[in-house]
Amino acid sequence: MDEVVSALASSQTSAGDGVTDQPIINVYVWDMDETLILLKSLLDGSFAGHYEGLKDHEKGTELGKRWENIILELCDGHFFYEEIENYNEPYLNALRAYDDGKDLTKYGFEADCFSSPYDDANKRKLAYRHRAIGDKYAKGLEKILDHHMLKVWNDLYSSTDKYTDGWLSSAHKLLEEALGKSTAEPGSKPLGINLIVTSGSLVPSIAKCLLYRLDDVVSSDNVYSSWEVGKLQCFKWIKERYGGPNVRFCAVGDGHEERSAASIMKWPFVKIEIGPDAPHRFPGLSLSTIHGIMDAVYQPSSKDG
Repeated sequence: MDEVVSALASSQTSAGDGVTDQPIINVYVWDMDETLILLKSLLDGSFAGHYEGLKDHEKGTELGKRWENIILELCDGHFFYEEIENYNEPYLNALRAYDDGKDLTKYGFEADCFSSPYDDANKRKLAYRHRAIGDKYAKGLEKILDHHMLKVWNDLYSSTDKYTDGWLSSAHKLLEEALGKSTAEPGSKPLGINLIVTSGSLVPSIAKCLLYRLDDVVSSDNVYSSWEVGKLQCFKWIKERYGGPNVRFCAVGDGHEERSAASIMKWPFVKIEIGPDAPHRFPGLSLSTIHGIMDAVYQPSSKDG
């Protein structure tokens, strides 16, 4: 991530000097539910329904319920969710201005009397919790869950990936490819940045990223919750954060809201559908397909991100 941001800064600086051979940076803005992961369609049977009896409806529902349970367990047991559920923020660093950088190694979260974050003191306590969540995210589930829960999680992921014909693992592979490689050589593979903008609340979305094994391809500060602010606002924040003369954006999702927001932003949009014969799904969707859609919007002569 730091390498990509440095390249972006170099691109912006050099553009002012008339340099045009800086690498293209592709910013991929992914929806989460029913795009990178499957949950609702397992619970309500719609995923199995697309297969006309070839998929076990009850098994899909059972998998969905197990995902609900493990997501909630991670949120409540490790991410302070019972305390902060009603104080959703759009991203983990939203309250960074209130975080004084205090060492949290021995901080007593249970005894700091956190309450509604409507004053600076409690906003700071909420910011501490967000930082602690980000730290745990960076360490990974192997440092959070015990041996038994790690086995439960691994078995659930494997069972779901098999049931969905590799939806989860193929989505991860595509995001891995989307990151590209860091190089400033003209004509080389583009740099890539993955962000998630989800309509779900922030903490469960962070938990989902870990549990669905997306944490190595999406950093915790690149997860946005549009729960209160809407996806268009999140897209605008992302444009402000990453916009530049050599930057291209693309939104990928299954819903109307992200399609509408992408249209307003003049970004290309890739619609995901779960049907087995859908043109854009997992497995199946490739980076070359996404780049083809992006190329149709971003002509070679265009410098407007």
